Amino acid sequence: MSIRLGDIAPNFTANTTQGEIDFHEWLGDFWGLLFSHPADFTPVCTTELGKTALLSGEFQKRNTKVIAVSVDDLASHNKWVPDIEEVNDVKVNFPIIADENRVVAQLYDMIHPNASEKTTVRSVFIIGPDKKVKLTLTYPASTGRNFNELLRVLDSLQLTANYGLATPADWISGDKVIVIPSIPTDQISAKFGVEPEVVKPYLRYVPGNVVHK
Repeated sequence: MSIRLGDIAPNFTANTTQGEIDFHEWLGDFWGLLFSHPADFTPVCTTELGKTALLSGEFQKRNTKVIAVSVDDLASHNKWVPDIEEVNDVKVNFPIIADENRVVAQLYDMIHPNASEKTTVRSVFIIGPDKKVKLTLTYPASTGRNFNELLRVLDSLQLTANYGLATPADWISGDKVIVIPSIPTDQISAKFGVEPEVVKPYLRYVPGNVVHK
C-alpha cells in the first residue's frame, strides 16, 4: 500500500514500550511524527532514537508526538532502550512500536524488497491533527536522518497550514515567506497587515511573523 500526501494515515493498534495504543486515539489533536528504523541494536538507529529523545522539548513546542517502529519485538526494544539512553545521555520518553508481525510496516509500505526483504527502510511520516499525511520521506538504512530538517519541515507545515502561505528554498523559522499565487496582490495588505515585497507578479514575500500579529 502506497501512502500519498493527503491520505488519511492508516490506523492500527500495537504494543509499544509505553503500552498498547490505538494510533489515532494516541495522536489525539496533536501533530505526529511516525518513523521506522531497520532493527534494534544497530549503530545508526541508536543515534537516531537518542537524537529524537534529546529534541523532545522541540517537538513539544510544536505540539507534536513522536513514535518509532521496527519489526523487532517488545522484549528486544526494552533491552535496547538502556543502550540508547547510555550512549546519548538521555531518557527515551517516546514509544517504540513492536511490529514483529509487520502490520504497521505493511500498512505504511516501510519494507522495500529491493533494499531488504526483512527490515524496514528509514521511513518518515508527518501527520496532521486531521490525521492526514502531510509529508513522507524515505532514507536508506545506511543514512541517518537530519532531525533539524524534520523540525524545519514541521515549522513550515504548521505555518502554512491555514494561512495561504508557502516557504521558499532553505527557509527556516523567522525568514520571510511567500504568498501563494491564488491570493491577488491587491489583497495581500488587507489579509496580512503588511505591504508585500513583489519580486514577480507570482512571487510575493511577507515577513514570517505575519500570522502571529
